Amino acid sequence: MRQRVVCRSAHAWRTWPCDGVIRVRGVVLYAGVEPFGAGVLEVGDGHRVYWEQCGNPVGEPVLVVHGGPGSGCGVGWRRFFDPGRYRVVLFDQRNCGRSLPSAAEPEVDLSANTTGHLIADMELLRRHLGIDRWLLFGGSWGSTLSLAYAQAHPAHVSELVLFSVVTTSAREVEWVTRDMGRIFPEAWERFRDHVPVAERQGDLAAAYSRLLHDPDPDVRAAAAREWCRWEDTHVATAPGHRHDERFDDPDFRMVFARLVTHYWAHAAWVGDSLVDGATKLTGIPGVLIHGALDVSSPPDIPYRLSRVWDEAELVLVGDAGHGAGYVDVSTALVSVLDGR
Repeated sequence: MRQRVVCRSAHAWRTWPCDGVIRVRGVVLYAGVEPFGAGVLEVGDGHRVYWEQCGNPVGEPVLVVHGGPGSGCGVGWRRFFDPGRYRVVLFDQRNCGRSLPSAAEPEVDLSANTTGHLIADMELLRRHLGIDRWLLFGGSWGSTLSLAYAQAHPAHVSELVLFSVVTTSAREVEWVTRDMGRIFPEAWERFRDHVPVAERQGDLAAAYSRLLHDPDPDVRAAAAREWCRWEDTHVATAPGHRHDERFDDPDFRMVFARLVTHYWAHAAWVGDSLVDGATKLTGIPGVLIHGALDVSSPPDIPYRLSRVWDEAELVLVGDAGHGAGYVDVSTALVSVLDGR
């Protein structure tokens, strides 16, 4: 395991080119990257998964694995990659983004949406696009899914670049839904008290999932609003945190809340297996970029992973929290991808 700590006042990642880039919140990212191809993949169970490609059609293949579950793969994900170097494949996971059917629809059955289904979708997409091996780029939930795919199909993974690393174990879910109440006690009490009294001592993710499948649309809408209010709170542990404006959209709230609670109530169907399973990644290099102030997803998660996975480099960013919205996290991601 290699480890380094990055602080905003003491790093110089690279000298940036003068054209073909933009600044977003002080971070230099690639600009003007539009898809050169897109489609919808029939993956079974009535699911249609949207995918797109951008960058260099003969470049180094990358699969972007978005977070959530349920966030979808927005245009911002394209901007981390040099379009002359990488063939970037993006997709919206089942029931979110541009994939259909949408989890926002109350009648949609989520039983055919599990980690195993998503791994199968990724592998089907790889074969559909004629790619042998690809780099996996994922954050938050996307790091869990990337790790699960890589452990299932290591022969088809060239490298992993992950940030805000989580493994979605039952203990991690318990930490986010209950223990983080010690950091934000008033907000957590509101979050907890939205579920029926009889369920407040149990699995809060499962309790919210039931509310989000209630026949009453007002019950579903209120549960989605309260779940996303807590999501926006428990990551607010570092200077510079900003409200996630996606949560202002009722449809996005419903998709996100239904899928997150569905996955968290089942510990993503992976339990505690992903850390021990990292021995399957022997020979595959990886970089794990994590905010040192990410309390909702504590740094011991990537640390324990890197202790098992010898080829992983752990980069702790000193003043960052959860997500890529911090200058040093985004800068580190672009630098790693550019410097490979």
